[in-house]
Amino acid sequence: MPQRTIRGVTIECVQGDIANQADMDAVINAANARLVIGGGVAGAIHRAAGPGLEAECRPLAPIRPGEAVITGAHNLPNRHVIHCLGPVYGVDEPADELLSSCYRNALRLAEENRLRSVAFPAISTGVFGYPAEPAARVAFRTILDSLENLSSVTHIRFVLFNDADRKLHDRMLQELAGPES
Repeated sequence: MPQRTIRGVTIECVQGDIANQADMDAVINAANARLVIGGGVAGAIHRAAGPGLEAECRPLAPIRPGEAVITGAHNLPNRHVIHCLGPVYGVDEPADELLSSCYRNALRLAEENRLRSVAFPAISTGVFGYPAEPAARVAFRTILDSLENLSSVTHIRFVLFNDADRKLHDRMLQELAGPES
């Protein structure tokens, strides 16, 4: 099941490069508090976007876990980047509420900017140490709970680094969304 449409919103999980999602209005950056180039997703997005992204981010930093800010996309093929600071697992608590806030705040910014499509990475699952399955559960619960509040966003994509993560996200989406009608 590569994608599901629920309440008029298509949700899909793909394996790929978050910095190469040309058909998405915005990509979500799993950012660090200072909104600077880092490792993982933040490094890939900043390298692809070029130095203008870090310059635009500078006055918006620092952000706290659960918060999100929006910038232009610079050299990325998108209109915007939405930067979310996920929780460091075992440090920033309550981790599930902070992670949920990331997804909720990213979708709120997408709506406020009338974006139609957004691409999420698996926020906090890299160097921030959040276990993949609980993180996917929080992500999909939050997104499914947010669908009724979406009017402009009609396409949500999860871009996963490897096939095992894609399969996990596919399974979690099916489990939480229930059988297709």
